[in-house]
Amino acid sequence: MANPIPGSTQSTKETKMKRKALVIFVLGFSLSVQAARADWSAAKRLTWNPGTSRFAAIAVDSNDTIHLVWSDYLSDNNDLYYKSSTDGGASWGLSRRLSWTSGVSYDAAIALDSGNMIHLVWYDTTPGNYEIYYTKSTNGGSDWSANKRLSWTSLSSYLPVIGVDSSHTIHVVWQDFTPGNCQLLYKRSTDEGATWSAAQRLTWTSGQSYDPVIAIDPSDTIHIVWANETPGNGEIYYKRSTDGGLNWGPAQRLTWTSGSSEFPALAVDSSGALQVVWYDHTPDNMEIYHKKSTDGGLNWGASQRITWTEGDSYHPVIAADAGGNLHVVWYDEAPGYSDLYYKCSADGGASWSSAQRLTWTSGLSRYPAMAVDSGNAIHIVWEDDTPGNGEIYYKKGS
Repeated sequence: MANPIPGSTQSTKETKMKRKALVIFVLGFSLSVQAARADWSAAKRLTWNPGTSRFAAIAVDSNDTIHLVWSDYLSDNNDLYYKSSTDGGASWGLSRRLSWTSGVSYDAAIALDSGNMIHLVWYDTTPGNYEIYYTKSTNGGSDWSANKRLSWTSLSSYLPVIGVDSSHTIHVVWQDFTPGNCQLLYKRSTDEGATWSAAQRLTWTSGQSYDPVIAIDPSDTIHIVWANETPGNGEIYYKRSTDGGLNWGPAQRLTWTSGSSEFPALAVDSSGALQVVWYDHTPDNMEIYHKKSTDGGLNWGASQRITWTEGDSYHPVIAADAGGNLHVVWYDEAPGYSDLYYKCSADGGASWSSAQRLTWTSGLSRYPAMAVDSGNAIHIVWEDDTPGNGEIYYKKGS
């Protein structure tokens, strides 16, 4: 998630969290005592721009080419940019601009199909309010299709997520204010983005539904997780479709907490289990929690707290490798400002390694994104404002 819900209480909370800088000397926080994965490359800076580079998204194709997209304020406006690496992150190609609009192009999500076609969705303010757009590349990012508008709503459509199933059907979910408050909408394309279904509403709640994430399992079941404020505070919810998005099961509530549970992330591991992480304010500060389902989302295990820090732990991302290991990265204010941390689990989330600190910067390291390649190497990107403005950085774990 990048932007909060405009005009909501959640917007105020997120703005405060993003700007917050704690001045705390933390005692007893294990940074990297027995971390299972300790071999990380040095941080590599990927952008050198006078404007702010932020909200990166990353994916790795079957050839282990790494694809990166982000939003950059380069030309008196936010537009989308792309670059790739064909040598495991050792070197990166030139930045390529993907959008030229009078409005803001923001918060791209990326997905790859089995043929390595790259699919992107984002939101753009050019029509006068936020709307969802789509583009694709059929040749590894060298060329891109014309941008296609996917939403035409009277109010804001934004924060899209995307997944592609084994038949190359593309599934997009976003949050939209058109129903009267923020709700989730969905559409799909069965012809690789040429045409799209009508928008389908997925939630009907009195509170805001926001921060959706999507994953598609090996049987092509579509799983979505999101946060909802109907109970009076943010809680995590789930639903699925077993017929390619034509029909959706009922929403299942996954958390019951006194504090807000928000910003979920979702992965399907090598056994087909669903793995969810999020942050929760119940312990009086933000901490990361985990929950899983081993039967395709029908039933869920107990919530498990995986961080205990004096500072707030924010915005987790999760990925699963082919060996069954789970990898979680988040940013944490335990050092007194935001830096990135990592944990892994080799037993499906039953136990977790100690926290391993990944960045030591004078600025704020925030909003990580992560992907895993065929050799189980971990690739992470994030925003850091140490140079004086936000820039995109990269690190590899192996």
